[in-house]
Amino acid sequence: MFDSKKTKNTKSKFKTPVWMSSLVDAVCASYGEESGIDTSRMPSKDALVQILTQSKQVLFPGYFGSPSLRLDNVRYFAGEVLTEILWGFSQEIFKAFNADGKPKTEKQCEALAREILEEYPQIRTRLKKDVQAALDGDPAAKSVSEVILSYPCVEVIATYRIAHELYQRGIPFLPRILSEHAHSKWGVDIHPGAKIGDYFFIDHGTGVVIGETTVIGDRVKIYQGVTLGALSFPRDKTGRLLKNVKRHPTIEDHVTLYANATILGGHTVIGKSAVIGGNAWIVESVLPGTTVKK
Repeated sequence: MFDSKKTKNTKSKFKTPVWMSSLVDAVCASYGEESGIDTSRMPSKDALVQILTQSKQVLFPGYFGSPSLRLDNVRYFAGEVLTEILWGFSQEIFKAFNADGKPKTEKQCEALAREILEEYPQIRTRLKKDVQAALDGDPAAKSVSEVILSYPCVEVIATYRIAHELYQRGIPFLPRILSEHAHSKWGVDIHPGAKIGDYFFIDHGTGVVIGETTVIGDRVKIYQGVTLGALSFPRDKTGRLLKNVKRHPTIEDHVTLYANATILGGHTVIGKSAVIGGNAWIVESVLPGTTVKK
């Protein structure tokens, strides 16, 4: 076994084995044409996470980032951060389209970035409703500040609402990078293509999965472990997957989905004000106002 004391700070002292040269040759040979790739042209996950962090500072001023914001300096702060977000998004959008083989000009990418930023006031309005849904929906929630600072659903839904704007504009890579960042950090997997209404609350959150063509109405409450997924994937006559069809369920207004409920299929509709009990398996539509037990 290695002695941890002896192996500390030994990187500079470690000598490359003679056999390493042949291994490097073999690995490089396996790259083939990929060896010419320029990684500086690929979208950066780190850059997108930084943009997301800056976005939360604007969407929730005073809660993320600078603690010294006041009404007399918030305009300067917002202007500075939004300019950085515009620049960051412009660069990453440019790299994404070029990496996808569908290059756009820098001006086109900056215009797309501007479109996304112009949605921030509306996103902020919707996030305030989502925070209120958490405050109204969880008896343990004491205040708006507690919800924003400590509830994972706030950051998950904020990430989704930004990623959805990118998705709506056909920007490759970036929406999924953002959604998978949220998935890996908070354990909630919301595809950026899903359509989610106002006053959305995910209680606890861990293990929730929401598929790409899911439609969720207003004032929907979801508990941990809920899956809004697809049945067996439809294929065309040649056996290829049909990707432009609705594969995931529709959840109408005022629905509550309890822990570990699984609802599948593009034709499945959970009617207004229905309640789906924990561990339920649903593959058919449920009438409005119905309570479904396990």
